[in-house]
Amino acid sequence: MDILQAWKKQQQQDFLVLGYNTLQPNQLVFSNERNEYLQPTKTRKWMLQVQKKYDLVKITTHGLRHTHCSLLFEAGVSIKEVQDRLGHSDIQTTLNIYTHVTEKAKEVVAEKFAKYMDY
Repeated sequence: MDILQAWKKQQQQDFLVLGYNTLQPNQLVFSNERNEYLQPTKTRKWMLQVQKKYDLVKITTHGLRHTHCSLLFEAGVSIKEVQDRLGHSDIQTTLNIYTHVTEKAKEVVAEKFAKYMDY
């Protein structure tokens, strides 16, 4: 959070010089020089550079989205809350794409059932 707060402050200073107000509630965390959405290829380039520099496993931006969703489900977040967070207008989209059950979630289900059965 400290890093994001420092980034927000830096962003405000940088964009103020360019004449952009970044104090709006819907301000993007990362934007282009016109304070608009970044092209997906830009974030992909950044990720590849970081992954190469630190010898990390390759993952796409969309892969991070899937990971985030899996972790939300593991944390017990409801499907409706995940739908809202992802911006899906239809809950069926969320159900069709993101409800793959992770290994950890499978273990938790088995543990809950065993406990219920007093095994």
